[in-house]
Amino acid sequence: MTFLGCGYLGATYAICFAELGYEVLGVDVDERKIQALAAGQVPFVEPGLSELLNRNLAAGRLAFTTDYQQAADHGDVHFICVGTPQRADESASADLTYVEAAVTSLVPHLTRDALLVGKSTVPVNTTEWVAQLAAKHAPSGVQVEVAWSPEFLQEGHALEDVLRPNRLVFGVSSPAAEAALRAAHRGVFELALQDDRQVPVVVTDPATAELVKVAANAFLATKISFINAVSAVCDAAGADVTDLAKAIGLDARIGTAFLRAGVGFGGGCLPKDIRAFQARAAELGVGHELRFLHEIDGINQRRRLHVVQLAAGLLDRTSSRPTGADLTGCTVAVLGAAFKPHTDDVRDSPALAVAGMLHQHGANVVVYDPAGMDNARRVSPHLQYAPSFEDAVSDADLVCVLTAWDEFRHADPAAIAQLVAAPRVIDGMNCLDADLWRAAGWTYRGIGRQQHS
Repeated sequence: MTFLGCGYLGATYAICFAELGYEVLGVDVDERKIQALAAGQVPFVEPGLSELLNRNLAAGRLAFTTDYQQAADHGDVHFICVGTPQRADESASADLTYVEAAVTSLVPHLTRDALLVGKSTVPVNTTEWVAQLAAKHAPSGVQVEVAWSPEFLQEGHALEDVLRPNRLVFGVSSPAAEAALRAAHRGVFELALQDDRQVPVVVTDPATAELVKVAANAFLATKISFINAVSAVCDAAGADVTDLAKAIGLDARIGTAFLRAGVGFGGGCLPKDIRAFQARAAELGVGHELRFLHEIDGINQRRRLHVVQLAAGLLDRTSSRPTGADLTGCTVAVLGAAFKPHTDDVRDSPALAVAGMLHQHGANVVVYDPAGMDNARRVSPHLQYAPSFEDAVSDADLVCVLTAWDEFRHADPAAIAQLVAAPRVIDGMNCLDADLWRAAGWTYRGIGRQQHS
């Protein structure tokens, strides 16, 4: 099998499927990326993936190439794993340029029937468009069927998500396509048997499969934004959102997952997917039914400004500006740049967005992240970056914890207090032990938590 696109999604799947015993070829047009992977170097942070890469390269089950002819010769099942970024225009819809390029680069080289399986997150009805594209470019006598099987990877947990998925969704148009997908996932089912567990499989039509991923992400974004909106009420009322979330999470109909109030969601999926979902719904004439997602996006963005306003209050630097903050001359340590722990992904990172806003409001911002520093520098070169936790907080007037890395969660507040100019902290992820930090002399502010010093 082949995996077209060797970014985070494609490389992770290619490596993990090789670990399951398949003969796998990863394909990408980026020669530097292919050379790095072929040399055993994972070009992003994902715990455990480097070990699997090198093990399967050595075993000869895994290879990488930029040659689509080699890909056509190698595989009967080709997984499309390219990026579908948000368009830069006002539509905010998904850009399918890379999907089109992958299909038109591969299909003309096919010499036998093949199955194309989309894993990228796409607008509904993309499978039909890809099938027409493949039929247009396929050599005479070669039949290309298209199916969609969305991915559900969580960065920092991706190996388990591929090897031990909590569900598989097969969007197919024929029994033959379903059989091919079941065969392609045989290693997943065998591993489940070894673990004495089941892997639920939902077999449906391609349009439903395409909608599953964006609907799931929209629901998760809604849940996160709901608890963040409630946290604003808690701030106003003097209540504690962490206790509230625990209480409502005990209701089996709600559950505790994704009920941590904070600076909101980010990354390469949720923000762009809810916008693309709205855009596609509008194209289908039902945009009004998803209008609430616009407010979900708005709640998420306002959480970032809320941190700036908290900072102004703590530093006694409120102003008549529309945002109510003037942080000129203040030094703020921002702990976190990645959008979540255990990754170096800074795409639409709330932490990096807040750092930028603090800078815009006059603060001298110093950023530290255990994994995301290089990517952060490329995205936000105007900020300062420290080589260590200690260097970041040194002489800071305020510390903002904006990514819930263990290094920050388990830090000794008494020791850090000796390094800062003043012991003030904003816990943007509600991940610190508030009582412990207050006992060490810190003025602590969480999100939606009772605000006492």
